[in-house]
Amino acid sequence: MSLRTWAWFTAKRLLADELPRRWAHTQGVARRATEIANALPREERQILVAAAWLHDIGYAEDLIDTGLHQLDGARFLRREGIPVRVCALVAHNSGAASIARLLNLSDALAAFTDERTPTRDALWYCDVTTSPDGLPISYEERFTELRSRREPEDPVIRALDLSEGERAAAVSRTEELLATALIRR
Repeated sequence: MSLRTWAWFTAKRLLADELPRRWAHTQGVARRATEIANALPREERQILVAAAWLHDIGYAEDLIDTGLHQLDGARFLRREGIPVRVCALVAHNSGAASIARLLNLSDALAAFTDERTPTRDALWYCDVTTSPDGLPISYEERFTELRSRREPEDPVIRALDLSEGERAAAVSRTEELLATALIRR
């Protein structure tokens, strides 16, 4: 079974019944990743799509350990023998380092390398431009939506403030990559 197929089956198993809205979001993120994957080198495409399917599995009740869903998901994937890069992309998805600092989990997160590559940026882009219901949404709309459903003292909201520039830069770099890829076609 391909990595991409395993990722789909695993995300569906962990999210579809227990967390249907999270599953809808995950499907939208993976759909977006599939749409933009051709802007990346061939060897990166499956990695991006697999990480998109797996980016939120740490919300599944059976996987919750630290409460940082990115870290909990990545640890599960490591135990399953999934390639280190996919584990690291999941671990560092969408500014996880900022949340880890607030939760005193930076040392645990450091077990996974934040690769800061176009693939990482593309995963962040797909996540922050997909609504909770799996529909395309602008970066600005997504963060307005996140703030509307969480309290200001929530670590996720506090981390948004800490990592907003980094997230915006990842989105901008991915948009530039996509524009360049369209020009080359």
